[in-house]
Amino acid sequence: MREDDIPHVMAIERRVFSLPWSPGIYRYELRHNRFARYLVLAADHPPLPPVVGYGGVWLHLPEAHISTIAVHPELRGLHLGAWLLAALLVLAADKGAGEATLEVRVSNTVAQGLYRSFGFDIVGQRRRYYSDNKEDAYIMTLKPLDASSLRERLQVEIAEAQRRWAERHHRILQRLAGTPENGVAEP
Repeated sequence: MREDDIPHVMAIERRVFSLPWSPGIYRYELRHNRFARYLVLAADHPPLPPVVGYGGVWLHLPEAHISTIAVHPELRGLHLGAWLLAALLVLAADKGAGEATLEVRVSNTVAQGLYRSFGFDIVGQRRRYYSDNKEDAYIMTLKPLDASSLRERLQVEIAEAQRRWAERHHRILQRLAGTPENGVAEP
């Protein structure tokens, strides 16, 4: 992620999180947090937005903390979140992290399923963690981080995302362009 990605990140951030980070938080993370690394999934197929997903990790070695992951709401179901998670975990393992942690809303069963599919386990709970509604968060941990198996998983997720994109891209692009699936624009 670069600073010029922030407006595109914010367009997603505001749609998917009830407590979105501000542009200033991202600028601080990129400029000053020497432990932070952020990735974006960029697109070059108009009408797709320039950034379709992003994620971040804080490297407090030997631990990596997944700070955020988000995918454009119109592009869910394409394995982009799994691709991002795998890429963040590979990055963390390559930098020397031996385990990864994250917090997830107790109600966010979809995200929990993704994390479990990577081997994360619930190891604790933070009471009233989210300030918008005082919802609890589960603490989930993955250890050990095995760089080679994570690289294999990353390749699987990339292939699955490409397969799903090949199957669905016409519908998705039409929807994003505001054209109905039958290809006939409304008057």
